[in-house]
Amino acid sequence: MFNLTPYDRKGNFVFNPFRDFDALERAFFGDDGFTAFKADIKDEGDHYTLEADLPGFAKDDIGIDIENGTLTITAERKTSDDKKDDDGNYVRCERYYGSYKRRFNLDGINEDNISAQLKDGVLKLTMPKLAETAPKSRRLEIH
Repeated sequence: MFNLTPYDRKGNFVFNPFRDFDALERAFFGDDGFTAFKADIKDEGDHYTLEADLPGFAKDDIGIDIENGTLTITAERKTSDDKKDDDGNYVRCERYYGSYKRRFNLDGINEDNISAQLKDGVLKLTMPKLAETAPKSRRLEIH
């Protein structure tokens, strides 16, 4: 495979000790390294809308958990594509496994009223904001 080799202006080879580690990571994890699904968060005034792109995932493949003020979205896909000939020998046997996880802080969110829906590969969460409370102040009387 063709690689570009870095040289300085005088034509000397520039040594990069991390290049081999980068190549190892790309070979093991793929070009993107650890990938996560893309998510957009919009402030809609009285609530936030979180839209996460999860194409190809069924509703049963997605988990949404809330714990200790943190929203965790997980998506996991396991498939197997086995093709056998008439004698029962494999012609092709491929397995796919993908797992994604993202966490979001829920400060200022009413956790009890979060709703979710999945449509056309987009998970949409509506997260209402907590009602703002005016700071309480009072004057103490000296006795």
